[in-house]
Amino acid sequence: MSKVHYFGIRHHGPGCARSLLHAFEALQPDCVLVEGPPEGEGVLAALLSEQMQPPVALLSYCPDEPRRAVYHPFAVFSPEWQALRWALQRQVPASFIDLPLVHQLALAKAREEEQAAQEAVEAAVEATPAATTEAEPSADATAPNQDSPPEPSYRTDPLNWLAQAAGHADGESWWNHTVEERGDGEELFAAIAEAMTTLRADLGEQAEESCPYRARRELLREAYMRQRVREAVKKGHERIAVVCGAWHLGGLQTTVKASADNALLKGLPKLKVQSTWVPWTYRHLSRDSGYGAGIEAPGWYEHLWLHGQAVDANPTTAPPRTVGWLARVAKLMRERDLDCSSAHLIEATRLADSLAALRQRPQASLEELHEATRTVLTMGDDTALGFIADALLVGHRMGQVPPDVPTVPLQKDVEQQQKSLRLKPEATHRMLDLDLRQPNDLGRSHLLHRLRLIDLPWGRPSSNGSSAKGTFHEIWALQWQPEFAVRLIEASQWGQTLVAAACAASLDRAQKAETLGALSQLVQEVLLADLEPAVQAITRILENRAAVNGDTVQLLEALPPLANVFRYGNVRQTDTGMVAHMLDGLIVRAAIGLPLACSGIDDDSAHTLRSTILAAHSAVALRDAEEQTQAWQRALRLVAESSTAHELLQGLAARLLLDEGVWQGNDAATALSLHLSSSTPPLQAAAWLEGFLNRNAMVLLHDNQLWQLVNDWLCSLGETHFTHILPLVRRTFSAFSASERQDLGQRARQGGHSTASAASVTAPQWDDTLAALPVPLLQTILGIAP
Repeated sequence: MSKVHYFGIRHHGPGCARSLLHAFEALQPDCVLVEGPPEGEGVLAALLSEQMQPPVALLSYCPDEPRRAVYHPFAVFSPEWQALRWALQRQVPASFIDLPLVHQLALAKAREEEQAAQEAVEAAVEATPAATTEAEPSADATAPNQDSPPEPSYRTDPLNWLAQAAGHADGESWWNHTVEERGDGEELFAAIAEAMTTLRADLGEQAEESCPYRARRELLREAYMRQRVREAVKKGHERIAVVCGAWHLGGLQTTVKASADNALLKGLPKLKVQSTWVPWTYRHLSRDSGYGAGIEAPGWYEHLWLHGQAVDANPTTAPPRTVGWLARVAKLMRERDLDCSSAHLIEATRLADSLAALRQRPQASLEELHEATRTVLTMGDDTALGFIADALLVGHRMGQVPPDVPTVPLQKDVEQQQKSLRLKPEATHRMLDLDLRQPNDLGRSHLLHRLRLIDLPWGRPSSNGSSAKGTFHEIWALQWQPEFAVRLIEASQWGQTLVAAACAASLDRAQKAETLGALSQLVQEVLLADLEPAVQAITRILENRAAVNGDTVQLLEALPPLANVFRYGNVRQTDTGMVAHMLDGLIVRAAIGLPLACSGIDDDSAHTLRSTILAAHSAVALRDAEEQTQAWQRALRLVAESSTAHELLQGLAARLLLDEGVWQGNDAATALSLHLSSSTPPLQAAAWLEGFLNRNAMVLLHDNQLWQLVNDWLCSLGETHFTHILPLVRRTFSAFSASERQDLGQRARQGGHSTASAASVTAPQWDDTLAALPVPLLQTILGIAP
C-alpha cells in the first residue's frame, strides 16, 4: 500500500471534518501534513490550550510592511483545525506544507509593482498628445472586452458543473447536500478525489487561461507541497495523511520529478514574515465579508458539526438535527415576543422532514428548514427571516486566543487596559453610555479616544452623545473587528504603549494637516484622549500656523472645535487653560477679516461660507468673552451694512445682530425695506431675504412690522420679476418646518394680521370660579403657602 493518503476537503466544511476524524481513527497516521503556511508551525502548540477558542485566525504579516498581511481562519468545524488537534493531542508530527508566505507575499508585491509600473506607462502614453493618423490603433489582445459575455461559472466555482449534472441550483447547494450535510466516513474522500480530479482534468487548462498569474501561483504551491510530501516519505513515516483542498488532489497526485519541482521553485523572492494567532468572527468567515474561502452560513455549519458530534457520542439520545435547529429559531422568536408555540414547532418539523423525504434526502437540509420556517413559524412573512439569518445562519460568535501567543508590545498594552477597565472586545454591535464623573468610565473614554487617534475605530461616538456635549455622558457604538489586530501592528511604529503611539500619531497628523480647522479638530481630539504632551505640541503648531495664515475662512473653521474644548473641557476633567488664549486671538483675527471674506464671492461660495459663519458665531457665544464678542458683533455690523458683501451674507449678518439684541426691530425693518425696495434687483433681494430668515420663520410670525414689509415687497413684484425669484423664495420657505409653513399660511389668509390679535378677537370668556378650583392643589404640589 502507498504510504501517502490524500484527503481532499473543503475549507470550513463540517461534513469533511467529521469524516476526516473517522478516517484518522481508522488509519492512525504517524505524520499529518496540512495545507497551510509553514510560518505558522511555531505557534501550533497554542491549539492545545484551553483558552484557545475558535473561530481564530493565523495572522501572518511582514514586520517592515504590516499592511501586507494574510489571514488563515479556522473554525471548530474546519477539517484542518480538527486534523491538527488530533495530531497534537496524540503527539503525532504535524506540519503546514503550503508554499511559504515569505515567497507568496514577495510574489504578490512584485506583481503589484509590475502593475503599478504598467499603469504609469499607460497613463503617460494617454497624457502625451499623439499625432492623428488615419489608421486606428490595434486592440490589445489582453484587454478585457467590455461587451463580452459574463465569465463562465466554472471559472468562479468549478463545482457548478457537478451541480448542474446533479440537478442543483449551484455548486454551493450541491456540495452542502452531497458532503457537508452528510458524514459518511472515510469512504467520502474516495468519491471526492474521483470527482475533483476528473473535473480538474477537464477544466484545468481553461482555468489557467482565465488567470495566468493565479495558475502560476497554484503550480508553485503544488510543487512545494509535493516536495514536503517527499521529505515526509524520506523520514521513514509509514502512514502519512495529507489534508488539502480538494482541487489540489490532481496536482499533488500527478507524477512529477523532484528535479522539475526544484527548478520551478528556484530563485523565488522573499520577504520577512511573522505569524501569530488572533480572534476571528463568524461574520468575517462568511462569504459576504469578502473572504475568498468564505461560506454562506457559518452558524448552520456549527450546528451540523455539534449535531454530528452528539450523534457520534450517543446516537440514541442525540436530538434530531431538524428539531435542534427549529428549537433555536423558536427561542430567537420568543425573545422578540413573536408567537411561536410548541404546535408551531411540531408542524414545522413535520413539514421539513416531509420535504426532505419528497426530495429523497436522508435529513432536512437548510433549504427545507427555511421553507418550513417561512411557512409555519412566520406565516409566509419574510421579515422575520432577516434576524434569523443574522443571528443563526451567520452568528455573532467571536473566538479568543491564549494570552501567551506572540504579540507586539502595543497590543499587549491595549489588552491590559481593556482588562483593567472591564471593556471586553465583542463581535456584536452594542451601545455604551459612559458617565464621565466615574473614574472607570472616564478611563474608558480616554481609551476609545486614543484608539481612534491610531486609526482603530473600535468605538464610534453616537449622534446622541455628540449632541449632548455639555453633559457628563458620552455614548459610544462599539464593535470589535478582527482586522484591528493588524491596525495595532501597524501602529507599533509610533510607540510601544498606547499613550506613546497616540501622541506620535497625533503629531504626525498635525505636521501633515493642511488647514487650521484640521489642526483645531485635532487639538480637541487629543484633549479628549487626555494626551497632555500632544496637546502642548499641537497647540504650538496651531499657534505658529495661525500667526502666518491670513485665510479668514480657515480661521473661522478653527473656532468651533476650540470653543467646544474650552466650554466643555471641565466636564471631562480636561485642562483647557492653554486653549483660551489661542481661541481669543483667533476670534479677533477672524472678526477683522470677516467683511473682506464676504465680499466678491459667487453664490456657491456664499452658501458654503454661510455654514462656516454660523458655526463660528456659535463658537463666539460659547467663549462668552466681552472683548471677543464685541469684536465679532462689529464685524457682523460691517457685513450687514456693506455694499460689496454678498446679499445672502448681508441678510445673515442682519439676522444674527437682531437675534443677539444688537439691532432692534426698527433697525432690521430699515435694512429689510432697503434691500427689498423696488430699486433692488429681485434676485439680490431674494438672496438677502434667504439669509435674513436663516431657515427660521419665527421672526416673520412674531414681528408684524417685518411681516408687513415682506408681504408688501412680494405684492409689489411684477409677473416677470416674480417668476424670476420664485425658485429662490420657494427654496427659502422650504427650509421651514411644516408647522411654521402652516402658521405662515394661516397668517397670510388672515390678511397679514398677527396671530396674537386674531386670537384676542376670538378668545373665550373665562369662568373665574372654575379657574380657581385647581389653585389649592397646585399650591400643594409646588409647595406654595396659601
